[in-house]
Amino acid sequence: MKKLLALLLSLMMVFAAASALADGLTFTTGGTAGTYYGYGNVLAQYVAANSEVDMTAVAGNGSADNIDKLDMQVAQLGFVQNDVAYYAFNGIRIYEGDPVTSFSAIAALYTETVQLITCNPEIKSVADLKGKNVSIGSQGSGVYFNAIDFLNAYDMTENDITPTYQSFADSAEALKDGKIDAAFVVAGAPTPAVTDLATSKDTYLVSLDDEHVAILQGISGAYTKSVIPAGTYAKQDEDVVTVGVKATIIANDQVSEDEAYTIVKTIFEGKDSIAHDKAKDLDLEYASVCGIPYHAGAAKYFAEQGITVETAE
Repeated sequence: MKKLLALLLSLMMVFAAASALADGLTFTTGGTAGTYYGYGNVLAQYVAANSEVDMTAVAGNGSADNIDKLDMQVAQLGFVQNDVAYYAFNGIRIYEGDPVTSFSAIAALYTETVQLITCNPEIKSVADLKGKNVSIGSQGSGVYFNAIDFLNAYDMTENDITPTYQSFADSAEALKDGKIDAAFVVAGAPTPAVTDLATSKDTYLVSLDDEHVAILQGISGAYTKSVIPAGTYAKQDEDVVTVGVKATIIANDQVSEDEAYTIVKTIFEGKDSIAHDKAKDLDLEYASVCGIPYHAGAAKYFAEQGITVETAE
């Protein structure tokens, strides 16, 4: 009942979209100012136009919420961070003692970087967040877990900041209006909400040193060192070092083996025709490792390319 109440608003949005889908597949993504939503719509439209799979993307509330939607079978496909998917599948962290195994992986598509954004030039380190107003992600998103990991890596907890729980778009607006001091954004860079903010106000990304990258990798094996190149955002003169996780498409068992096979095949064989910047990151080897088992249909396509993946039972 508690989970049901928490999902009511997002489910209304999914049901409204699903009512027009008939027998099609609903792909739940993220907030409208993030990469999940923009890229998810492009992918769904491309698959629908170039195969017999009817796939429609809808806005979502992030990784944990998308996992819940697939578990409740109100969506069939979803974008997730692979670290949150791992936690759910193995029943750890917020899923302690309550694993969710009703989904499997389709493919990992690109790296989501953990971006710590501020308009205050005095905030140069995660340690400088102490006592500050900080957005740590909307409820149901993977951002929250990453933000807590960053605080823990600097010997802090949620109690050391004044937290707010906002979407990318709301965080950007709050930074623009001076209502918060910093915000965590976990998405492919450049992220639309951050791009818009950086064009209207001086914006800074906080970089990590190698010591804290290593600490974060010790906290979660899903983290990889990631660099946001200079020039990604307006007035960003230097590379920014952070960590990243994998943006991964998952599916529940409402997706047939043929449908999963067709989705993966259509995306990877059409990558040069997909009209989104992240399409250039599509790589089969990268896609085949995300820490959770793969759908049988996806595994079939990977096997045809000479790649063996673990499959869900």
